[in-house]
Amino acid sequence: MKIDIISLFPEIFSEVFSSSILGRAQKESLVTIKTHNLRDWAIDKRGTVDERPFGGGAGMVLRPEPVWEALKEVRGDDKDCLTILLSPQGRKLEQRKVEELSLAKRMILVCGHYEGFDERIREGFDQEISIGDYVLTGGEIPAMVLVDSVVRLIPGVLGKEESVKEESFSEFEVGEEKKRLIEYPHYTQPREWRGKKVPEILLSGDHKKIREWRLKKAVEKTD
Repeated sequence: MKIDIISLFPEIFSEVFSSSILGRAQKESLVTIKTHNLRDWAIDKRGTVDERPFGGGAGMVLRPEPVWEALKEVRGDDKDCLTILLSPQGRKLEQRKVEELSLAKRMILVCGHYEGFDERIREGFDQEISIGDYVLTGGEIPAMVLVDSVVRLIPGVLGKEESVKEESFSEFEVGEEKKRLIEYPHYTQPREWRGKKVPEILLSGDHKKIREWRLKKAVEKTD
């Protein structure tokens, strides 16, 4: 997968994307992540990309020209590339959407800032995504959240396929239905800590009963 991110603050991403699983995924060529500075497409030599809103009001609004020109140049001739605008008005990011995005071969993410985008730019994107019903200073953190959640689902990134099959918001078989559940509780050494013991079922070696116990606990946590 290839991911391009257009932002006013591309330097923010370097530490996050070079660490842990994301860093390893790039080293192993499972994903390529590239950031671009929106000011490279500014309308003048001063680096202008925003203006005061018509009608008055506080704050600044990103102009449509720099955003559109940046998107057009970064995308190039790739008509199959998925273009995503990150903003509070977008569809809320949920695991089902993450799974869908993980199948894409290439994505371009554009981060909002200030009071957001000129409304006329929205129709130029395939999707508009929000990570929740709250306001942040910009779309950089939402972009990090989206990239992290998507990249970990790319085959080979986590090493074992089972790592993403049984975790929160994954589909579990409950009777004849499939439900998205919160993951069951985990325990490790020591067997007893501060008077609390590891459930005996997990020490039994009976894998069938352990699976049944875990499913029951996942259902309880979700409910």
